[in-house]
Amino acid sequence: MWPLNDAGAMSGLVCGVLFGYVLENAGFGSPCKLTAQFSMRDWSVFKVMFTAIVVAATGLYALELAGLLAIDNLFVPTSLVMASAVGGVLVGAGFAIGGYCPGTSVVGFFSGRLDALVFIVGLLLGTWVFAGLYGPAIEAVMSMWEVETGDTFMDAWGIPQGLLIAILFAALIGVFYAGSWFERRGRGPVQADEALAGAGSADSV
Repeated sequence: MWPLNDAGAMSGLVCGVLFGYVLENAGFGSPCKLTAQFSMRDWSVFKVMFTAIVVAATGLYALELAGLLAIDNLFVPTSLVMASAVGGVLVGAGFAIGGYCPGTSVVGFFSGRLDALVFIVGLLLGTWVFAGLYGPAIEAVMSMWEVETGDTFMDAWGIPQGLLIAILFAALIGVFYAGSWFERRGRGPVQADEALAGAGSADSV
């Protein structure tokens, strides 16, 4: 993680713009395509995100083997299982209802989608409410099921890093196979432009 200086801020801005450009061109700025993930009709989101995880894990492992990166120097957040579960359910519910996640809502807004602006306002409002209500009760819930043996799979379960990478690759193949099967059954994947056009024609009828 680069320090918050001019170079670091500029790199974050450039990477953010490029990331947003890729998301929009992949159709991820469309709520129609994103909600199709929850109906199992379009697995593009899951495939892309899981692929990103495997690529990042493999890249870090390769850099460590090459002696270019010390894994111990990387910051790993504390594994709070309950907090992650509750947060995942809330974010997933918002994702399914609104068709956006925090990143894609910004992409959708800059692409001219007003519903994305409503989602962003809700995101900011929810963050403000959470900060205002944060106290001992929320802290107690967040600290439940904290993993004390380590914050990575390797530390917690003693899995060698190479074996974990192999498991991730096997899981990735399974995700692509299962996703493609569901997409064929659901006549997917959804094309963002076609989905929006279909919604417009349905409204006109």
